[in-house]
Amino acid sequence: MTNRAVLIDTHAHLEVVESISEVIDRAFRNGVETVIAVSSDLDSSRRTIEISNSFQAVYSAVGIHPHEASSFSESALAQLANFLGERKVRAIGETGLDYHYSHSDRESQIISFTSHIALSIQFDLPLIIHIREAFSDVLNILRRPDFSNARGVIHCFTGDYETAKGFIDLGFFISFSGIVTFKNAENVRDAATRIPLDRILIEPDSPYLTPVPFRGKLNEPAYVIHVAEKIAEIRETSYEKIAEITTINARELFKLDREPTSE
Repeated sequence: MTNRAVLIDTHAHLEVVESISEVIDRAFRNGVETVIAVSSDLDSSRRTIEISNSFQAVYSAVGIHPHEASSFSESALAQLANFLGERKVRAIGETGLDYHYSHSDRESQIISFTSHIALSIQFDLPLIIHIREAFSDVLNILRRPDFSNARGVIHCFTGDYETAKGFIDLGFFISFSGIVTFKNAENVRDAATRIPLDRILIEPDSPYLTPVPFRGKLNEPAYVIHVAEKIAEIRETSYEKIAEITTINARELFKLDREPTSE
């Protein structure tokens, strides 16, 4: 294992990986101490739980992605609630709103998203929120009085500083992915430079959005190191500081230093 400061990858889709043990081993050798494996539907939630139970360094999040929101139902919600009894489930997601594609209609997405939020409050688990071309609607939903106790992270952030500040004011973390290394992502880098360090998380969002210098290759948790390096560079601080603070933030949000309490 590398002697550099440890990292936590807060968002990986391990259920689509062929050689999970090799991917986890490479992540460990590159200083990644923990991976949060995230789900997109009920089947991937089951698989993600299996993976987290098989690897000590992996924890899981269960949920229904906005692309799959048309499959959401009261039965699906009940199944998600059952999953939350699993010891290594530490978050709900990914959920949210995506208006770029029309895989699920907006009404279905909002019903699914608000149900995930209510579930997260009931079980005191953080949300992992996906947003694409829907920042205003997500903010308005999270500002509802009945959702005032919601907490979590805006994953793979693609907005500007003012947008990030809206979520930070609600107590949410902002997670930066490989996008922060992309040439045309100036607004994302500006946000990563300006928001408080105690609100930042990092992820490569594998197997998608591979960071520079590995663009064109399949992404994996080990590459989160390049996200940390880029944030350290643009904030003119040390890699060790970014690693330390983002690791502390992730441990806090996902309660990684203690066993969850049962309902």
